[in-house]
Amino acid sequence: MTLPTPLPAPVQPELGAAAGPQLRLIERLNAALPQTQCTRCGYPDCHSYAQAIARGEAAINQCPPGGAVGVGRLAAITGVNPVPALSAEHGLEAPRLLAVIDEDWCIGCTLCIKACPVDCIVGAPKAMHLIVAEQCTGCELCLPACPVDCISLLNISGEQTGWDAWSPLLADQARQRYEFHQIRTARAPAENEARLLLKAQHKLEGLSSNPAEVTKNAEPDEVARKKATIAAALARARAKREAQA
Repeated sequence: MTLPTPLPAPVQPELGAAAGPQLRLIERLNAALPQTQCTRCGYPDCHSYAQAIARGEAAINQCPPGGAVGVGRLAAITGVNPVPALSAEHGLEAPRLLAVIDEDWCIGCTLCIKACPVDCIVGAPKAMHLIVAEQCTGCELCLPACPVDCISLLNISGEQTGWDAWSPLLADQARQRYEFHQIRTARAPAENEARLLLKAQHKLEGLSSNPAEVTKNAEPDEVARKKATIAAALARARAKREAQA
């Protein structure tokens, strides 16, 4: 088997001179992966798989979206010879796929939105969702998340499979979207906590500024209890935020 040429420059990351040899190896391996984040390799994302290869914990033939060409690229980086065949245990090389949502069956549950690693599904609760075709990596992670099986996969590359159906530019764009997805996901709990904190603050201010309106259908002791509960919750939230700062 003839080894493919190295990846074009746009996908090669810029690494500082201070980066260690293993870090440079991990980044080269990650750049050689298609960045579908499909988890078929047995790892949570492409970067984790690259780390496992660099540490000798995973073989180079566990990425079905990369196909035989992908295995060859990883072999060229790691020096593995002879180049192994793609592991059938992890899946088969296939055409590029596009997920499509059947609007007649979509119930707007948002589960597919949460499952998408590159944030290419848009929609709102109880409203029909839409997949941005140009951003879908065909990872298939939205399929098991859908409770009504309204998502199907279309072959959009014909007979081309693996890297022949993908491109370094698409991989780099998918990697960037996944990195943003990770940032957004990590930031979401803190942002939600801040919203709840602000809501509680407004509630407490409302109880304090308009007691006559509040006590129409509530006993004074009940109003005091609510105010004390909200104030205590606010105090706990502030203490937690200060501890994390």
